[in-house]
Amino acid sequence: MNQTTQIFTTPPQSYWIASTPQTDYPALDGNVEADVVIVGGGMVGISTAWLLKQEGLRVAVLEADRILQGTTGHTTAKLTSQHGLTYNQLKSQHGDEKAKQYADANEAAIHFVANTIKEKQIDCDFSWQPAYVYTQSDQYVKKIAQEVEAAVSLGIKASYLEETPLPFPVKAAVRFDNQAQFHPRKFLLPLAKEIPGEGSHIFEMSPVVDVKEGKNYTVITRNGGKITGEKMVVASHYPFYDIPGLYFARLYVHRSYIVAGKIKESFPGGMYVSAEAPARSLRSLPTEDGELVMFAGDHHKAGQGEDTMNHYENLRSFAQQNYTLEDIPYRWSTQDCMPLDHVPYVGQLVSFKPNVYVATGFRKWGMTNSIASAMIIRDLIIKGESPWAPVYDPSRFTPMASAKKFIVENLDVAGELFAGKVVPVPDDVEIKVGEGKIVEIDGQRVGAYRDEKGTLHLVDTTCTHLGCELHWNSAENSWDCPCHGSRYSHDGDVLEGPTTKPLKKVMIHQH
Repeated sequence: MNQTTQIFTTPPQSYWIASTPQTDYPALDGNVEADVVIVGGGMVGISTAWLLKQEGLRVAVLEADRILQGTTGHTTAKLTSQHGLTYNQLKSQHGDEKAKQYADANEAAIHFVANTIKEKQIDCDFSWQPAYVYTQSDQYVKKIAQEVEAAVSLGIKASYLEETPLPFPVKAAVRFDNQAQFHPRKFLLPLAKEIPGEGSHIFEMSPVVDVKEGKNYTVITRNGGKITGEKMVVASHYPFYDIPGLYFARLYVHRSYIVAGKIKESFPGGMYVSAEAPARSLRSLPTEDGELVMFAGDHHKAGQGEDTMNHYENLRSFAQQNYTLEDIPYRWSTQDCMPLDHVPYVGQLVSFKPNVYVATGFRKWGMTNSIASAMIIRDLIIKGESPWAPVYDPSRFTPMASAKKFIVENLDVAGELFAGKVVPVPDDVEIKVGEGKIVEIDGQRVGAYRDEKGTLHLVDTTCTHLGCELHWNSAENSWDCPCHGSRYSHDGDVLEGPTTKPLKKVMIHQH
């Protein structure tokens, strides 16, 4: 344990944020009009605003904190169309045509970034790199071969290998050529600078609390500022404005961890991710103080992880097993929205609200998907169509195996699921004294906590503010909302707003 304390001498800090200047855009004060209001100043919000401004539209970006500091500031920043073993699955679930749209959108995103860097001469540590998915497990060898075949059939330059430049043996790997890595904040901050002016704005420290619908959308911030626009883009990572789309039923949240270490050896280049769990991802990180290597992974469903230090420790020991690790100057963690059917939701929020757009559910592959989203939303707003829109269509419904979960969780969001309903607790749910976790009971998500007396407290884990799924916070013994920061006690009482209503309690029916 002492070794851990020694090696992690500093608190977690993202290299992307530490190595770039802090932004200082004003907070929204008073009333502003724009053609398009964009809620969320991450990679999607900034790219979309920049593209729409190029088209002559007046845009206004609203960010609750500082721009580009959320998921964008805590990424592995792999600019790749290789999203794990994706394409074979996409072809079988969505068909060849939609799989091709997904491949084309993400490949186009890489080239969009490369061309923008060249055109604007942006210095953002961009480099072309091959991307690999490798396996050390026999059960993934066939899947990797199928992935190579699927990717090649969609026009991606992919090949099958039995070894990689990594210092450990693999059973098989797929390599995509012409992929890239970069520094996302160094790329996006210069674009952000071009947004304000000529009727366009970026507002920071301006959390949105309400949206009024009429002929136009009026977005209201916590300090009373208002922006009115004909169109609205919800780019807030987890959609804050969601009741019509019921996205909360179609997304769940993963936490992942990154340590950036200095190694004695020289890293061979390339970007790597394991096919099997626990996920292990590697890439080089050029810094002013020399090259570091990012070791990432150890993800878990939010609210279901062990002590977070263990995840950093697992990555540190993975690094040490394979390299001579000298120091870990940076470590950080992030949250990702995971869609039920492996494709992000990008486009019109719902068909009956043509002027509201959403981009969410990037499944840990937000760099190319964010850029693709910005291009899709620009095309939908300017031309009314995009060649990639069908695969990303938020209104799609893919029943598959998730049908029961989908229906149950939609009812959950509508606030009807636990109304006086009694649920049996299965025998295989183990909850220790002082432990809180999310359990699935009859396909329903329930928050469970066992107090010192051994009593089990069950609550509906849907935030009563806007319907997000809550996480268990073991440090504070509370249920926390990842969207707007509402917090509840173990038995559902409100600890912190914006919510004003306690959680619904779930009655237990013992066997």
